[in-house]
Amino acid sequence: MTLDSDLKDQLRRVLTSVEQVLPRPIPKIDWSQCMAANWRQHKLNGFFEALSTDDSLHLDTLLGIDRQKTILEGNTLQFLAGYPANNALLWGTRGTGKSSLIKAMLNRYSSKGLRIIQVDKDDLHSLPEIFIKIKDEPYRFIIFCDDLSFDSGEKGYKILKSTLDGSMYTLPKNSLIYVTSNRRYLIPEYATDNLGAKMVNNEVHHGEGVEEKVSLSDRFGLWVAFHVFSQEQYLQVVKQSVKTLCADHNIQPTWDRDVEQAAIAWANEKSKQCGRTANQFARRWVGQKLLNQER
Repeated sequence: MTLDSDLKDQLRRVLTSVEQVLPRPIPKIDWSQCMAANWRQHKLNGFFEALSTDDSLHLDTLLGIDRQKTILEGNTLQFLAGYPANNALLWGTRGTGKSSLIKAMLNRYSSKGLRIIQVDKDDLHSLPEIFIKIKDEPYRFIIFCDDLSFDSGEKGYKILKSTLDGSMYTLPKNSLIYVTSNRRYLIPEYATDNLGAKMVNNEVHHGEGVEEKVSLSDRFGLWVAFHVFSQEQYLQVVKQSVKTLCADHNIQPTWDRDVEQAAIAWANEKSKQCGRTANQFARRWVGQKLLNQER
């Protein structure tokens, strides 16, 4: 049986259309070689995509957040040892090292079997599928959702809440969830939230709106707060960042009153003294110094 040319052309068009809908072939992740991966959700299914890691992030070089490092590192070590450990919410001011701390934890403990799977907020509904794919792997996985916040009624909110609660979707024993957010309760807070509050025996009982907002963050066993640096902490981080960048480019680091005042002015312009601002100033200052040396 032979096909006429019109039918062949029609079949080619159909196959071309189907190929555009189907996900491209993705090789299976080799977790013995891959330390971190993104979860990519396609219309039909999802897959892991290997993620390159930042080797420059180390726990020892993250300054000004010693208490936060101690808390999260202790929890992660419990997890790696197979002992009880908590899901963690790292919340607070942007640029204070929340995401960097988790990535530095991976660099420190990947040799101990730690792996990270980064999941976008819009893909949280895929958590049950992710759990199926990793539950039998001989590694310890941090499901990492960065810069998370929800608007009212978003689907991912309910999925994450059920997962943390273990009522519907249960985390595998080899997995924990670490989340970073600028919001303590992950969703917006409004002045009207407390309108339903009432006094009972001189005790304040919040309204239903507040209770619902607290209910998600309350399911994280660890709350780790990050705040804006003091000026002393900020300058310490700037000094270390300048020193590191100078060493990377084989130039002599300098630290004097002029550099210090320039760093303070930079922070004032940014309206924030934090690790991100310190690193941005260091790159600016060291880059200018290198450029001037070439002239």
